[in-house]
Amino acid sequence: MAGYTPGQVLGGKTVALGSLLLGAVDSSGVAWTIGKDGLQGWDSPDVRTQYSDRQADHGSWAGPAYLAARVITLAGTITAPDLVTLDTAMDQLAAAAALTDTLLVVGETIPRQCTVRRSGRVLMQPVTDRIATYSVMVTAADPRRYSTVLQSQSTGLPSVTGGLTLPVTMPVTITATTASGQFTLTNAGTVATRPVLTVTGPVATPTILAQLPDGSVTQLTYSDTLNSGDVLVIDCDAHSVVLNGQASRRRYLSGTWPEIPAGSSAVFQWSSPGYDPSAMLAGTCRAAWL
Repeated sequence: MAGYTPGQVLGGKTVALGSLLLGAVDSSGVAWTIGKDGLQGWDSPDVRTQYSDRQADHGSWAGPAYLAARVITLAGTITAPDLVTLDTAMDQLAAAAALTDTLLVVGETIPRQCTVRRSGRVLMQPVTDRIATYSVMVTAADPRRYSTVLQSQSTGLPSVTGGLTLPVTMPVTITATTASGQFTLTNAGTVATRPVLTVTGPVATPTILAQLPDGSVTQLTYSDTLNSGDVLVIDCDAHSVVLNGQASRRRYLSGTWPEIPAGSSAVFQWSSPGYDPSAMLAGTCRAAWL
């Protein structure tokens, strides 16, 4: 098709809805243009809050404020080499706007992503036998925009090896080696993010601490035992605790779900009454923006 080259980026921003890339020309020569107002809702979600009028006084009492789900509308033009290719492209768009969780990635200076589902009609209107307009509404239940880069850190249980106490006085130092049992996760974004913590056994009743730069500490304690090969996934956003990918163990976890503040970091450390060199704690997170 004259004027378009496969792989060409149309404008300065692309939007990937699953495997479909908007704002570029695909391998079939279809140009997926994003309109001037074709990315609505990406700037900010709505806010949920309540105000109660003050009796016999000016103003209101403000309740807690929370971000609502992020509603995003994608709109633009599809330009194809011929009618058959245009029909195929419209089918691809309808399939990409799935009713199940779909990754949406916006190609900004810092690429960011969220997980969306179709939340309205997929509107497609043919203009000619090669051109059609489109409008798709999707909703991210989690309104935060996350970095496409996943941070990942891990550590074994803390331990001390080596070192020796001698019943003599000499200018001799025999140093012990300490395994710290901790790691740091950083959030470069503008809103707090929540990690996923994974504990691999064998380990008994592990305790996980998260320390913030201001010195405050949160603690999670798992009151059961993990055998060799057991994997416990603690999702601090979903508030779920899953053993070996299938069994909920939420009832064994107590404490406070940790968050990593905006523009800050948290140091995670853990301990157990017993020690096994195979036990492992891993943590992952993504920087988050409003």
